[in-house]
Amino acid sequence: MLHPYTDLTAEQCRQARLSRDRRFDGCFFIAVKTTGIFCRPICPAKLPSEENVEYFSDKTQALQAGYRPCLRCRPDSAPSSWAWKGVETTYLRALRNIEQGALTQGSVAYLAERLGITDRYLRQLFQRYLGMSPKQYDLYQKLMFAKQLLHSSSLSVTDIGFAAGFNSTRRFQDAFRKQMKLRPSDIRRNQTVTARPQIQLSYRGKLNWPHMLAFYRLRAIKGLETVDEHSYARQVRIGDHTVGFRIMADNKQRLMMEVQSDAIDVLKPLICGVRRMLDLDADTEVIEQYLGQLAHGMVKQPGIRIPGVWNPWEAGVRAILGQQVSVKGATTKLNQLVEGITTHGNSVCFPTPDTVADGDLEFLKMPQSRKDTLKRFAEHIRQYPDSDPMEWLKLKGIGPWTVSYAQLRGLSLTDCFLVSDLIVKKQLAHFSGLSEETVSPWGSYATFHLWNQ
Repeated sequence: MLHPYTDLTAEQCRQARLSRDRRFDGCFFIAVKTTGIFCRPICPAKLPSEENVEYFSDKTQALQAGYRPCLRCRPDSAPSSWAWKGVETTYLRALRNIEQGALTQGSVAYLAERLGITDRYLRQLFQRYLGMSPKQYDLYQKLMFAKQLLHSSSLSVTDIGFAAGFNSTRRFQDAFRKQMKLRPSDIRRNQTVTARPQIQLSYRGKLNWPHMLAFYRLRAIKGLETVDEHSYARQVRIGDHTVGFRIMADNKQRLMMEVQSDAIDVLKPLICGVRRMLDLDADTEVIEQYLGQLAHGMVKQPGIRIPGVWNPWEAGVRAILGQQVSVKGATTKLNQLVEGITTHGNSVCFPTPDTVADGDLEFLKMPQSRKDTLKRFAEHIRQYPDSDPMEWLKLKGIGPWTVSYAQLRGLSLTDCFLVSDLIVKKQLAHFSGLSEETVSPWGSYATFHLWNQ
């Protein structure tokens, strides 16, 4: 069932399916009536007749219709790709919150309150766009996440159930059998269970891992981030837990992540956060083809993705400290801040808005006006933790460059072209055809390719 809000037509889906076009992977799903299975457009299985096929905008819709996911192409591992147009921002925020475990930790009413709407209106949004309730969507997300872990992690079946958000192994097993028409053990056969979780992170297109490591290495926070020749590691706070992870390239189309945590229920928000942070759902081949045609020679190195940071708060702090100074100078100030203001037990953590708002910043060697900006920003985030970066413009000391940088690295938005950045301005002299309008919707990638010149 293709939703009327999608950009895709049934004919486009048919053509993409017949050609197994990788550009449409994650944009829609194919259900086969004769087998009761749904697949990705790239599935290598024999192509069914068109009369036996129906299309869905989202994999949860296929589950609700009674189809089970293909074990060959694994729809659970398809990159996220919102193919809808005219979709309300509130609805997309609700999806992201649920995918990060909002309904595992609280109720629909609490989620609606966080979004600034009524729970009735939230249910109406889900019915309009997906044809199901938020709770149903949450259940299907848990099951698909569990299936993904069964295929791609070294966790035990029991741990996978709890990691997916089920409060008992029996409920997990029952729900999985009912919706997937399989037992978890049917998927988990012959897999090695390890003490420290290892999780595969797939992606599409090219990934220039050395470029991303070099970018992080130049901006790394001592004690919090470790970047060597092959891997990136850091610590983050998820709820009340400090979580460590290390990511390295595999010899296949994937990254491998090792996780160190005392809580199993952090895995879902961790994986969502890491996928966003490393921009693993971007299709670099499509993006670079567009940019390469727009400006010959701009794409010097293929596979460049957005190297994000953990959240918009961290990106905002980095941007404020980086105002009118070099990358090296900004990184020095950042390390001074982290070293001088916060530790958590024996682990270094990024400062929270509370610690910055209430802390003494006199040890920072920078203009007092910038310290005041940092304080105002911390107080704002403490009061409005989910505020859109555009709202930061009302704060003295924060301008468009700071907001754009935070959107670029803290939210991984695809269309942030930093036209006011000094390096970008310099490079535009060599690529006169580039502007915010021409690079859209891939302004963020244009920014990184120009920085890479």
